[in-house]
Amino acid sequence: MTEMLSLPASRTELVLERIRKAILTRELLPGQPLVEMELAQRLGVSKTPVREALKLLSGSGLVTFSPYKGASVSVVDEDLARQVYDVRLLLEPEAVRRTVSSGEPTCLTEAAEVLEAASGALAEGDHAELSLLNRRFHRALYAGCGNPLMVRILDDVRDRAALISVTGWEVTPSAKRELDEHRAVLRAAKAGKADRAAELLHKHIAAFLDRLVTALARQ
Repeated sequence: MTEMLSLPASRTELVLERIRKAILTRELLPGQPLVEMELAQRLGVSKTPVREALKLLSGSGLVTFSPYKGASVSVVDEDLARQVYDVRLLLEPEAVRRTVSSGEPTCLTEAAEVLEAASGALAEGDHAELSLLNRRFHRALYAGCGNPLMVRILDDVRDRAALISVTGWEVTPSAKRELDEHRAVLRAAKAGKADRAAELLHKHIAAFLDRLVTALARQ
């Protein structure tokens, strides 16, 4: 993370996106201290947007603050995985069921486009990009549920879910399987089978959690 940033608009937003990507690519490793001055120098900005970005990333779960050690990259453990995936399992299948039932084609079109891009990222072995596309795919399917509060809650765990995905693919490689499961969910959604799409999505999320928890326990 050594390139200088061009910052015409929101410095904080651009710095946030750069740090987020560095975390998801493992350029910044789990547990690694995040020193404001060092990050500012690497990105060619002042400490202020870095400080603001770290606070926002703390809110989204990618960064952890300690009273004694300051900011560091969050570490995925079984407790975090279960907390995040409990929320997803409770809300996301129902949100997708409602999206499909609404007959809104825009959401499914976006999901199909993201899925195509994800196939390219998988072929290139770009797990960080794949994780971000995975997040976009899921959001495209739940965003049309008609309940803004439900969408907001699921949005709030998206960064944590992306971090968990990257960790999961490191300890239990299953990205191709998950992409195939996404295709099955999308096929059901396009066919207007709301209950089937929700069922497949629930199985998809639960299966990943089971694999991850098993792998973490072995470590």
